[in-house]
Amino acid sequence: MAPTAREGQDLTDALVILDPERTDLVRELDDIFTGWGRAAGAREIIPPPIYPVSDLEKFDVYTNFPHLNLVAAALDLEGGHGKPSDGRFAGAGLLDARLGLPHATCYGAYLFHERRQLAGDTLVTLVNRCFRNEASYGGLNRLMSFQMREIVALGSFDHTQQVLAEFTDRILRFAEALGLPLTKTAATDPFFEEGGARALLQRLSPVKFELQYGDLAIASVNTHRNFFGERCDITLPGSGEHAYTSCVAFGLERWLSVLEDSHDGDPQRALEHVRTVAATGF
Repeated sequence: MAPTAREGQDLTDALVILDPERTDLVRELDDIFTGWGRAAGAREIIPPPIYPVSDLEKFDVYTNFPHLNLVAAALDLEGGHGKPSDGRFAGAGLLDARLGLPHATCYGAYLFHERRQLAGDTLVTLVNRCFRNEASYGGLNRLMSFQMREIVALGSFDHTQQVLAEFTDRILRFAEALGLPLTKTAATDPFFEEGGARALLQRLSPVKFELQYGDLAIASVNTHRNFFGERCDITLPGSGEHAYTSCVAFGLERWLSVLEDSHDGDPQRALEHVRTVAATGF
């Protein structure tokens, strides 16, 4: 298990406020990725930035990712003082933490379809704030709070795999045109309990691939098989079997970081380049 952030850790590099030029570039990138999803038939949904712990618990996030998770609680105004001390609220001054901050965007897509039967193969897109309690932070490359755009496929297994193949190819071609050659690298994500049949299947056949610029993953493509379909009781039409899912994820601040670096730290130049490349048909 990865180490957790240290008590009293300096959070200077953990959170950023993007200036107007950087914001313009992030918005442009998100519009491009959203446009790809819409062109493929995705409908957009808007998730909340926070969920009940009981919802996130369905996905084993507190078993498989305990070191990454952040939770939120209301102030205990009767038992506590209601004011911070030394930049923090002590646990005794808080009510039970019943809200969890997601570390991935796609959870909203499965919760939206919970206890529903799909009309057929389905594609949705959504963006959200994600939160990760890292052992250390590194500016735009590794933030506590960042934006992740996702395109999520739900339906048959063939549908989920076709979506991944098409978007993997598109991302690689787009990045190459931007002068950002990416490598597709197999990675692991503990969606499944260690020692179980699904965990063994993941080791035998990778379900997560990162698209990396150097050693930094700026996008990923992920197969979940029917894990989320089962956990949220999302079913297929006709057979009533649980749906398969997959997702394509874009770390927007990471794209900003590598584009800015490749243009000598000038986000305006990077923006102009992105618009020129996007206009060619990506």
